[in-house]
Amino acid sequence: MNMSNPARSNSAAGSNIDRFVFRIAGAMVLLSLLLSQIHSGQWLWLAAFVGANMLQASFTGFCPLARLLARLGVRPGAAFCVAGKK
Repeated sequence: MNMSNPARSNSAAGSNIDRFVFRIAGAMVLLSLLLSQIHSGQWLWLAAFVGANMLQASFTGFCPLARLLARLGVRPGAAFCVAGKK
């Protein structure tokens, strides 16, 4: 009997655009917070930009990173189904 967790079956090898967008956005926010502490408070603008982009994407469905990942051949996900993919 296979008791594998369906959530785990979509591992790194089977990642989709949604997972990459969340991973990269989270990494950028954490990086900007770190840089604001060790270098300059101006790095917080990067976190603000990422947050603003995530907010507008939640309303419009448009995400530049999702489009880039789609062009690179990453499998679409539920949140960012990039229309007009050729």
